[in-house]
Amino acid sequence: MRDVTTAPALHRRSFLKYTGALGAAAALSSSLAACSSGPESTNDTGTSGSGRNATLTAVIGYGNDGSWDPTQTASAFCMAANNHIYEGLLDTDPISREPYAALATRVPADLTGTSWTFTLRSGATFHDGKPVTADDVVFVFDRILDPKTQTLAKGFFASWLKEVRKVDARNVELVLKFPFPEGIARLTLAKIMPRHVFSLPGAWDDAIRGKAIGSGPYRQTAHHPKSNTTFEAFAAYNGPRRAAFKKMNWLTIVDAAPRVAKISGASAGAQIADNIPYANIGQLAKGGMTVRGGAGMNNLFLMFNTRHKPFDDVRVRQALHHAIDTQKMVEVALKGHGRPSTSFLNEANPSYRPAKTVYSYDPEKAKRLLKEAGVKGLEIEILAVNVSWIVDCLPTIKASWDAIGVRTTLAPQETTAVFTKMDQKQDYQVVAAASNPNQFGLDADLIMHYNYGPQNLWMGYARWAGDPVARKLFQDMDRATREPDAGRKKTMIQDYIDVVAEQAVLYPVVHNELMTAWNPHRLTGIRPQPYPGINLLQAKWV
Repeated sequence: MRDVTTAPALHRRSFLKYTGALGAAAALSSSLAACSSGPESTNDTGTSGSGRNATLTAVIGYGNDGSWDPTQTASAFCMAANNHIYEGLLDTDPISREPYAALATRVPADLTGTSWTFTLRSGATFHDGKPVTADDVVFVFDRILDPKTQTLAKGFFASWLKEVRKVDARNVELVLKFPFPEGIARLTLAKIMPRHVFSLPGAWDDAIRGKAIGSGPYRQTAHHPKSNTTFEAFAAYNGPRRAAFKKMNWLTIVDAAPRVAKISGASAGAQIADNIPYANIGQLAKGGMTVRGGAGMNNLFLMFNTRHKPFDDVRVRQALHHAIDTQKMVEVALKGHGRPSTSFLNEANPSYRPAKTVYSYDPEKAKRLLKEAGVKGLEIEILAVNVSWIVDCLPTIKASWDAIGVRTTLAPQETTAVFTKMDQKQDYQVVAAASNPNQFGLDADLIMHYNYGPQNLWMGYARWAGDPVARKLFQDMDRATREPDAGRKKTMIQDYIDVVAEQAVLYPVVHNELMTAWNPHRLTGIRPQPYPGINLLQAKWV
């Protein structure tokens, strides 16, 4: 996806501020630039009004201080917010992930060619009152495709999209390198931003820090890192999913206990919250809240430093996966809301099949593999993010590894601390963290390239990209991307996922369910997502 050695440090951190379920992010001290209005106090909650004019208050279990630049961010809070602030040419339904016309007037009928033409919605305007034009579309895609600019979005587009051309003020043409129907759903990942704002010097740094001006149904009114972000309905919006709430206030509360408290009881200060701990489901349900889950690719993964012996030996990596009592982890730590992984993909993914290598709990096999690798007296420190459910899972890993004679130490830390070590190329043995590529879509090609590739950030962390097996894998992945036959492509993806499973360099241990709670007496139209964040574009007051 990009070379970890050349990507700016700030970008590498923002890239990982939320790769699905990574925990609290580092502070970015700069406040929102001139695009925002509203109170400057970080105590601003925007809770004015009553009835249908009331402010919807949401509690998000992730930091709002990650990158807000739509071309870079993987932050759960920021991506969810941007889906309300910005539009793509096409956007996708948050659950089905089916594309629908957003800034464009229609979804192309024929996706088999190498050119797609889009007409922009008449009257579409940015939140500062300026019209959306073809120049804005070209501006965003030029940034994404620019070989000198490293963005997360580049990995979603550069392999198949050649260029984006302006036809006239309201029409653009996307020129593909080869037919790629799957690309149509990826257009939601290219949020259209105003050229007149973000072409100015320093504007991309402002975007990282929270400056957000889009054409979507909600405009950002204030942004207080580590506290809250507020929104109001954009009166001039004329698109397909209009704002149902006059104002919204999204609180960032990473710690589980105060997050649950904020939506509990008769005096609850919020109507909806995501990232609900499994232990609190019953309590909230008894209090009248609806609590529902979404099962998807959210996972606990292990990533090995393949330049730190003995983790360069595939047998050692396999042994440590076989040693983990995953069923106990599901029952004890996840309270039944998860499944042991049987592939890199979760079982509901359209491209899923069980991998040829499935890491069933087999401590005897684990011992045998370690013996074959000549490993004795192994001591491991697990460098882990301190996301609450990950921390709950760590004791099972330690107990399982201790049981096969591997002396294990747990070292959970702030997410920023963990990945700063990765950025600085510090030595480590094993990282335990969480990820959920479903926030980008269900496309298996996209998901796998997000995690694996010769210039991929994760492979840089694992120090594996130069391995002969890795080089062959990346070639197979690229061939699958270009395969025109859908059935053959699916098989090719499944085949190279077998290699990913066998190698176990970065591989999920369990896939778990994400829980959302809301007040059914106040809100309707809520659909819990199988990835972090919330989407309120089809919700409304009861």
